[in-house]
Amino acid sequence: MLSNKFRTAVIALIIANIIWGAAPPIFKWALQDIGPFTLAFLRFAIAALLILPFAYKHLKVKKEDIAEVFLIGFLGVVINISFFFFGLKYAPSINASIIGSAGPIFLILFAFLFLREKPKRKVIIGGLLGLAGVILIMIKSLFSSEPNLDLLGNAFFFIAMLGGLGHIILGRQLLRKYEPLGLTFWSFLIGALCFLPLFINENLNQTFLANITLPVIVGVSFGAILCSVLAYFLFFWALKYMPAAESGIFVYLDPLVTVIIALPLLGEKPDTFYYIGSIFVFFGIYIAEGRLHYHPIHLFRRQE
Repeated sequence: MLSNKFRTAVIALIIANIIWGAAPPIFKWALQDIGPFTLAFLRFAIAALLILPFAYKHLKVKKEDIAEVFLIGFLGVVINISFFFFGLKYAPSINASIIGSAGPIFLILFAFLFLREKPKRKVIIGGLLGLAGVILIMIKSLFSSEPNLDLLGNAFFFIAMLGGLGHIILGRQLLRKYEPLGLTFWSFLIGALCFLPLFINENLNQTFLANITLPVIVGVSFGAILCSVLAYFLFFWALKYMPAAESGIFVYLDPLVTVIIALPLLGEKPDTFYYIGSIFVFFGIYIAEGRLHYHPIHLFRRQE
């Protein structure tokens, strides 16, 4: 039988990934009435304030690590969120999740290209298949008879994913020295401070307070409370009771949740390119990692 802690960790990760999967359509909906940097600043400023009471004991950073702590905040928040919001302006929100879910594939490719690691043949084949799926989704607009900016938006999603990967790669080293709550707070604060000048510029002529709509309220509240504080807390808490490798299984929930919410909220429907690209991505993960047959509910049945 599984321990209660492990079962709770499974539930925590399911909830966290449902929240993250809901993020693209909800943020795209909110960005109809609020500027991207205003939404980004409010999200992370509020999140930093909310997490501070829990993180204040873990805020000390050694002098030699300050640059890396700043860099993980800059990559994981400023670069990732800026280009994520830019992408939502031009491309369907459902593309964001499927491109983001290919992150593990690019970690494998980066390790091969830059760290000189020698992955197995199946890992290389799986990585290339996943890359082909992402490229297919990204270039779909080139085959459309109607002009659109999907390609630009998808490119922004891709850059956002790279920023997130940089955050993960650097964060793995720092997590050996520091508590996750402390690093999360610094990431949120660095992001808020970097977004502050852009927030001020967006609100010079008319402040966001003059256009408080339901999408704005939902977007800011969802981003700060659920997407940042709650989801990150559940994720880091679950990692205490579950191997990090198994936590990656839950990323498969994100595209499904995104589609379920994007359809009624934004009227976005997956097309043939999306389905084919998704098959390539997940089949590539299956070949590379050999664990696509796992799913979150499967973990409830695993024996200790």
